[in-house]
Amino acid sequence: MAREYPIEKVRDIGIIAHIDAGKTTVSERVLFYTGVSHKIGEVHEGETVMDWMDQERERGITITAAATTCFWTPTYVPAADKKAFEHRINLIDTPGHIDFTVEVKRSLRVLDGAVVVFDGVSGVEPQSETNWRYADDFNVPRLCFINKLDRMGASFENSYNSILERLTPNAIPVQWPIGAEEHFTGIVDLLQKKAYAFSGEKGEKIAEIEIPADLKALVDEKHHVLVEKISETDDELLAKYLDGKMPTLPELKKALRAATLKVKIVPVLCGSALKNKGVQLMLDAVIDYLPSPIDLPPVKGMNPVTQQEEERHPKDDEPLAALAFKIATDPFVGSLTFFRVYSGTLKRGSYVLNSTKGKQERIGRIVRMHANHREEVEEIYAGDLGAIVGLKDTTTADSLVDPEHPLVLESITFPEPVISMRIEPKTKADQEKMGIALHKLAEEDPTFKVEGDAETGETIISGMGELQLEVLVERMKREFKVEANVGRPQVAYKETIRGKGDAEGKYIRQSGGKGQYGHAKLKIEPLERGKGFEFVDEIKGGSVPKEFIKPIEKGVEEAAARGVVAGYPVVDLRVTLYDGSFHEVDSSEFAFKIAGSMAFQEAVRQAKPVVLEPVMKVQVIAPANFLGDITGDLSSRRAKISAMGERGNLRVIDATVPLAEMFGYVTNLRSATQGRGSFNMEFSHYEEVPNNVAQTIIEGKQKK
Repeated sequence: MAREYPIEKVRDIGIIAHIDAGKTTVSERVLFYTGVSHKIGEVHEGETVMDWMDQERERGITITAAATTCFWTPTYVPAADKKAFEHRINLIDTPGHIDFTVEVKRSLRVLDGAVVVFDGVSGVEPQSETNWRYADDFNVPRLCFINKLDRMGASFENSYNSILERLTPNAIPVQWPIGAEEHFTGIVDLLQKKAYAFSGEKGEKIAEIEIPADLKALVDEKHHVLVEKISETDDELLAKYLDGKMPTLPELKKALRAATLKVKIVPVLCGSALKNKGVQLMLDAVIDYLPSPIDLPPVKGMNPVTQQEEERHPKDDEPLAALAFKIATDPFVGSLTFFRVYSGTLKRGSYVLNSTKGKQERIGRIVRMHANHREEVEEIYAGDLGAIVGLKDTTTADSLVDPEHPLVLESITFPEPVISMRIEPKTKADQEKMGIALHKLAEEDPTFKVEGDAETGETIISGMGELQLEVLVERMKREFKVEANVGRPQVAYKETIRGKGDAEGKYIRQSGGKGQYGHAKLKIEPLERGKGFEFVDEIKGGSVPKEFIKPIEKGVEEAAARGVVAGYPVVDLRVTLYDGSFHEVDSSEFAFKIAGSMAFQEAVRQAKPVVLEPVMKVQVIAPANFLGDITGDLSSRRAKISAMGERGNLRVIDATVPLAEMFGYVTNLRSATQGRGSFNMEFSHYEEVPNNVAQTIIEGKQKK
């Protein structure tokens, strides 16, 4: 089976945005105009293709990143040449809610380009900033699409200025809207100085129109600024421009594409997906300015045998290198592993090496996804996305490679959970089913953790927010038919140290027959916040034999997980094992494990231990007359207010607030603002808990 589309005609893109910016509506229009769906699904009617889960349709939000494949020929291509210019677009529609941020992060890791959607009224919102940061981390070229320009209060200029101020100075409009709010009727292409109107029942007819007289001067000025900005990124064009010669349209498009790929320019487009205006021109821009897999540098990875860095190029004849970026449980086929092929081809029936885990996997069925419908294929080529049915050992961020040419691609790091709750099955019959369901859900979402509390025997689930845990418990009920009771959400506190400690642990037992002997000396010191846990072996001269070092480390790790002050995990410290002793006959792994644990606990008590709590970045938006009540309420929640701004007649308050103080905030805010206030919250960092609060936490834990 030969490759259907040459690799330069493939685009792997994601649509990312803050919640409610209209991202899924944009995706639905893309599917309609590219012919994948024959009717447009609306979020508010619960009929979208991309939001296919029941919970997504009920809540009107996206929860999982949906992947689909569609085809597009730019609108400017003459009818006779349509087939020759058709491109394959692999599209991922990602969630906007912060609780599902993992979906955005892992999608950006495997995508080549992104369309960032903004609400034309609100402009840049908190989650837009987080997503932008992720795109920066992975160096993803992107386009901005300012959506909802038909809404009351929408302003292209205000939204564009918020992008300039809060995200990047490299953003520049390549389009300009004709009219605003209910008078938004069309779009001007600033590069070509042409205006377009959209007609037909679904805006499918695009006609070139005269630029309105009142816009002509503005269009000339914006065209001039755009040409100048593009010319500055290309030495030849700049020389030509400074000589007073006007670069040609193909030269400008080529230079704009090159600058967009290097993120030196971020083109800004406009439209209203709901009113069917501008989506086709956005698809043209995806083809014109976003990269194909061969426009980007080759992917790098570590050869696990030679420990040398190696590259793989996006060619079908190179050794296979693919990355699994998502696991999904499908009610019909079981486990689906979504992957991106960076080099080589992945064939049905072949054996591949999961180089992250060092295990072989057999490739059974390969499917190409169209949201939740699938098409079976024999093989997937370099630069493409697909899904494999029924892999046994592969989880998110694992590398799948040619067994003859092992390589481990750079993994994806995920944030630690900040909130947890107890969960118990309603009946004995649900007990086993719950274990299986939780295991599968944790496989799908790396920010969702399941653990047993050794002291109480309860199961604890943890995640990034209340909504995420609520959705997962609901999925357990619907997809796995497991009924469960859940406790109240709890904050995931941690412990750390402020000073240094030095202690020894001795475990000696003599009781007839073989005794037990383990002895370890440890030093501990604090690390920078967020650095985790380090164990260093500095044993000299064999005072502790090699085979007992690992058990000491295990004992230390277990004690750190249980906590010392209040029973929460101890983080951000370095533990150094520097001395100890052993007994020829009585020493055992068990004895050294206990000695390590004892030494660690004693050292922590010496090192000024403190409790840490997760602090959230909160943004509250409400009418001006409620400002005093809101700031007063936030202050009572130990908030630090960092900024106050305006958005039309609304006030915007940015603050950092401990998560423990934010439970139930939504109800308070609604009653304080007569239902007119809203807020966004995302994890910011861990911070030391004030003494009086720490005391309450410790006492509460002891009572339990």
